[in-house]
Amino acid sequence: DQVLYEDSQTNRVDEALKLFDEICNSSWFSKTSMILFLNKCDLFREKLPKVPFRVAGVRYDDFKGPYAEDPSANFDECVKAAQEYMQSLFVARKRDKDREIYAHTTEATDTKQIHVVFNACKDIILRKNLVSSGFMD
Repeated sequence: DQVLYEDSQTNRVDEALKLFDEICNSSWFSKTSMILFLNKCDLFREKLPKVPFRVAGVRYDDFKGPYAEDPSANFDECVKAAQEYMQSLFVARKRDKDREIYAHTTEATDTKQIHVVFNACKDIILRKNLVSSGFMD
């Protein structure tokens, strides 16, 4: 529900999706895998019960829930479903079906989590290089 600082009409998520689309599908990166960080999951989790994720006719009409504003819904399942939906919006932007996108939901202030994510990224990069060099299948 937030807009850009420099443009009070453009939704921040819409801008991020547009930018990701441009980078992901750029000829400059045609032979590379992508690592997608969906950061600030702590703020997302905090905001979800206060601001409806899906607003009919405005945003995320195809989100099926569960919805955090539903008192009978399990909140953790609501957060997970909303995060997976956000991830799917980004991953759906890739035009090359063979391109791999490794997505991670992160909280930059959680140093243990960031350490795990960066180690996973390092492993991905190392594995890709070993495969492309013929040392692994």
